[in-house]
Amino acid sequence: MLARKLDLIADALALGTGATTAVRVLETGRRKGLRIWFNDLDEKHGPVAELKPHGLKSHSVSLGFGSFSARVLEQISNASLEDVQLARSLVRSVAQSAEIDIPGHLGDEWLVRDGGFRIEALYRHDQNLPHEDAAIIETCREVIIPLMAAMAELIGYDVVEDPSVSEIPEVEGGLSRATVSRRERNPRNRLLCLRIHGAYCGCCRLDPKSRYGDAGGIIEVHHLEPVSMLGHPRPYDPETDLVPLCPNCHRAVHTRRPWPLTLEELAACMETGHA
Repeated sequence: MLARKLDLIADALALGTGATTAVRVLETGRRKGLRIWFNDLDEKHGPVAELKPHGLKSHSVSLGFGSFSARVLEQISNASLEDVQLARSLVRSVAQSAEIDIPGHLGDEWLVRDGGFRIEALYRHDQNLPHEDAAIIETCREVIIPLMAAMAELIGYDVVEDPSVSEIPEVEGGLSRATVSRRERNPRNRLLCLRIHGAYCGCCRLDPKSRYGDAGGIIEVHHLEPVSMLGHPRPYDPETDLVPLCPNCHRAVHTRRPWPLTLEELAACMETGHA
């Protein structure tokens, strides 16, 4: 059963980290675990996360580095303070639902200095989860994805294309090129925004997952201060600068340009039925 769901887990990891990952099932007696790493680095040259059963209703997660990770560790040592802060915020978000330990480091001021760096987490499950596969997928969502996203931020993986600046091909089906806007379109910012605010619309309160099930991963992230209106580039704080919106509300706020409608203005439109 779990093997058939590995593609779903890998897709969720790619969406949250902005990088392609490899996922392998671990056989740990009668119960199963997972081993996850970045596909372009393999298991020896970068961070690796392992999920294993722990007791009847818990999973332990360990994130460390392969034995030949010198190059990626050097990349991490050059990460900007902004990258480090976002990575720490992602790890801190895990601590809201799991027990976190970073040996040799106190509090939130951890740094990856060498290949001995490790993050250990213990995630306890709700008693009502229907079966082991569901528990593993939940542990991936709550622990492994944000931890691997934190490592992706420190490594400096490129981020998704910004469709607003893509070149439109002259012929349908032709190739198009897109300019990458690194910071404001960062998938790790999106992930942290949804973990802080919840994956439901900040205006109409629609929860797509509860309505559409597996097809409900459609929530979008809105920039309260438009990227195009920034006088100069600045880091975004996912807690104060970003908000989740459903596709309808997101499109509606941008019907006014250059400054979009505020959430309060859109809510007023929804109440009166007209702008």
